[in-house]
Amino acid sequence: MTTQSPDFSAAPSSSFAPRLGGEARTLALQIAAEVRSEWSYATDIISRAFRTHRGLPSRDRRLVAETVYALLRLDRWLEAQVDELPTFNRGPTRTMSPVTRDQAKLLLWELSQGVPVELVATELKKLLGYTVSVERLADPELGLARKTGLDREAVRLSFPTWLLERFVLDLGEEKAFALAASMNERAPLTLMTNTRSVERQALVERLATEGVVAEPTPLSSTGLSLRTRVNAFGLPSFQEGLFEVMDEGSQLVAEVVAPPPGGRVLDACAGAGGKTLALGALMEGKGRLFAMDVSGKKLEELRRRARRAGLSNVAARPIENNQLPEEARPAAWDRVLVDAPCSGLGTLRRNPEARWRTSPAELARFPSLQLSLLVQYAPLVAVGGRLVYATCTVLRDENEMVIERFLKERPEFAPVPLKEVLGKPRAEGLGDGDTLRLFPHQHGTDGFFAAVLRRTR
Repeated sequence: MTTQSPDFSAAPSSSFAPRLGGEARTLALQIAAEVRSEWSYATDIISRAFRTHRGLPSRDRRLVAETVYALLRLDRWLEAQVDELPTFNRGPTRTMSPVTRDQAKLLLWELSQGVPVELVATELKKLLGYTVSVERLADPELGLARKTGLDREAVRLSFPTWLLERFVLDLGEEKAFALAASMNERAPLTLMTNTRSVERQALVERLATEGVVAEPTPLSSTGLSLRTRVNAFGLPSFQEGLFEVMDEGSQLVAEVVAPPPGGRVLDACAGAGGKTLALGALMEGKGRLFAMDVSGKKLEELRRRARRAGLSNVAARPIENNQLPEEARPAAWDRVLVDAPCSGLGTLRRNPEARWRTSPAELARFPSLQLSLLVQYAPLVAVGGRLVYATCTVLRDENEMVIERFLKERPEFAPVPLKEVLGKPRAEGLGDGDTLRLFPHQHGTDGFFAAVLRRTR
């Protein structure tokens, strides 16, 4: 059957969110299909596509990216809806071509965003060649037929059933469902003020001169939430090193490290240096801040960012052949941050394809890796110093249980309750008073965990 793209020229524009048309619509469908082919990293594929389509207006770029992310988040729910579309005088919808299915899923997503059901029904008829009932399209149960129990909730929330089961196991049904629903929302664009160069309120005023509305974040003392949709990396204030783009939760992890004035701080899994920069700002350029990572390329990016931020006390060295740099001397550091590799399940708002790429087998490999890193870097902590373990996941297996296993292996370390670091009221608002536990549905941040351990001997 020959299909055609819907005609949007007559579609009203005031009653619902803007819709993609023409080249931008085609591009969004192509990007989503490429990501789904192997559940590759959406951000990389979107960036590559935009480099190829340099003439695409900024407004269309934003809409393309938002549409792609939405289609990836809601893929299971949209697939189930397409499978249940009633047909007349035709075979089952499973015979649709992949391109037609993708176009139908986009129309169904637009329906959920407020596009009138009659308009969607008309465009589906043009696309599929047969009539789709308006009543069926308007049914909130579309896509959930014959689904029961947790599998039904997993379809409704567009999650793999096994992953939703893991959330339920850790949090209980109510909190797990709320967490999953929050991960289907668009993540906020949050900045970290480089307090080494500018005060937060002064940055708000500076951004206003650049046409950007920003508000202080409620949890991080250095954060700003942007109310204006903008390419933050293109702003003059970014080029001058006045801020970094960083989730509020990531900023809070740096606060948990609580580097002492003029102290010696080691970031053991620094990557491209987001938390290193946050620590550098907290240290006001004083003391010594040493960053390590197995990726020399990421450390090059860290050095570039540190130069832009004006941080002169940052040094970075690669870990080669599992050998630590000479500078990473044992028992020499007041703070050692192990921001460990993890499943990243706390960042599903920003990386929606990860829910489909991750598998139980993939998850199972992380706890042993995380424990081994803690054991490896623990000797670097000075007696009386602190080892801080952090992840951007929400699973107990990668968080509390890793800490429990570590403390059994290394009795010279003892937990430091978070309330001793941040104060009781704040610590209890950001976790259980003992550890940092951030969730999108509770705190509006990405999901993070952090625990503080003191070396006693």
